[in-house]
Amino acid sequence: MPLARLAAGLLALTALVAAGKPSWPTGLPVPTRPVGEPVAPPAIEQARIELGRRLFYDADLSRDGTMACATCHEQKHAFADGNRTHPGVTGEPGRRNVPGLANVRWIAPLTFADPARTTLEAQVAVPVFGTHPVEMGMKGLEGDIAVRLGRDDCYVRQFRSAFPDEGGRIDPANVARAVAAFERTLVSFGSAFDRGALSPDARKGRAVFARACAGCHAGPLFTDRAYHRLDPVDPAAPDQGLFEATGRAEDRARFRTPPLRNVLLTGPWWHDGSAGTIDEVIRRHRRPVTSADMAALVAFLGALSDPSFTTRADLAMPDKACGRAL
Repeated sequence: MPLARLAAGLLALTALVAAGKPSWPTGLPVPTRPVGEPVAPPAIEQARIELGRRLFYDADLSRDGTMACATCHEQKHAFADGNRTHPGVTGEPGRRNVPGLANVRWIAPLTFADPARTTLEAQVAVPVFGTHPVEMGMKGLEGDIAVRLGRDDCYVRQFRSAFPDEGGRIDPANVARAVAAFERTLVSFGSAFDRGALSPDARKGRAVFARACAGCHAGPLFTDRAYHRLDPVDPAAPDQGLFEATGRAEDRARFRTPPLRNVLLTGPWWHDGSAGTIDEVIRRHRRPVTSADMAALVAFLGALSDPSFTTRADLAMPDKACGRAL
């Protein structure tokens, strides 16, 4: 529904401008939404955002009440994690590095190597119900979500406000819709690059970037959203990348190009978190970058950091709901 999606984007842009937040750059792709999902009226959309924000920080969405979305997606790390990978509630090690969430409303596919995950609503199920690996561990406990959240009269009221046409139904689908609504507010365009305030070193780095990196890290999101191979193919490797979804031999070791906004805040890097420094990341791309170029390139990448994104109160864990402290 292109017109509906455009309307949703314009509505969100109007809200951001009214709040004094940075405007969005040109050239952004159409925001991803489930096919057939109607655009909610502004009051209902705001209710979903507020509900989704609370759910994002609520560990009741995990089997043992110890893990929320925000456990792995920390605001201070631009909603990444700061670790190579993160174990789930059972202690099973994570397989892939936790990505940052800046501008996910425009990024599809959403994961390193699953082209089927194109909407935020569908992606919510991966950490909550997924088993490869187990993260929040709610597979088989889907009904518990309504029981847990339904005990809280404030949640009951919030679901009624967010989903009035469904009688405020509390279920995994509406949880996903609310969390996705909040995640679409994770917009980050307040960097020095966006403000046109590059340092001399960062300006030099921009030229290096244009020559050596922009072929894949393209556009205002700094990703072509395509799959590429940077590591050698190893059929015995524990993570085969896109091959695991397609079964095609040519897709082994291919992973989606990550976006680069706030990249210096989201380390360690690589699909498995195996690159501990940004210099190592650049070297592993095997691009013609001299030592002098490296320093300038890192300066440019640093200029893609948005300090406000890591401190915005409207993205932080809420301290109130329904007029009372949480």
